[in-house]
Amino acid sequence: MSLYLCIFDDDEELGGVDVGAYSDFGNFRKTIADVLENGQAGSRFPLLMLHPDCDGEWSVNDCQKLESELKTISAELKKQPPREFFSGWQKNAAKQFSLHPMNLYDCFIDVDGEPLLERLLDLVLLAESRGLPIIFQ
Repeated sequence: MSLYLCIFDDDEELGGVDVGAYSDFGNFRKTIADVLENGQAGSRFPLLMLHPDCDGEWSVNDCQKLESELKTISAELKKQPPREFFSGWQKNAAKQFSLHPMNLYDCFIDVDGEPLLERLLDLVLLAESRGLPIIFQ
């Protein structure tokens, strides 16, 4: 089962990011906690790190703070050395799309092989511009 983050306006989907399995999102957040929060999840990035991954939404009000968190995380992960991809599908996607991570930022991708943090930031910006929440599905 995968985690899908999306924005709807009435019944029309305006955007979405398929993060991969819930465990992939867990590995993503664990890495952030370990590398950027000294092992204390949510100490620096509470909106990203402490929101349950199985339900709910990031409200429009949350998105401005989340935008700041994602920008900081992106900048700091770009300064960290790369690691291996966590799951088999990520390894396969990296091979399929000829991805060669240069830093830790590059090691997190969505199911389409796109940089996860970039896709999340794009979704947040869309939510802000449309005044709509990001829904966890």
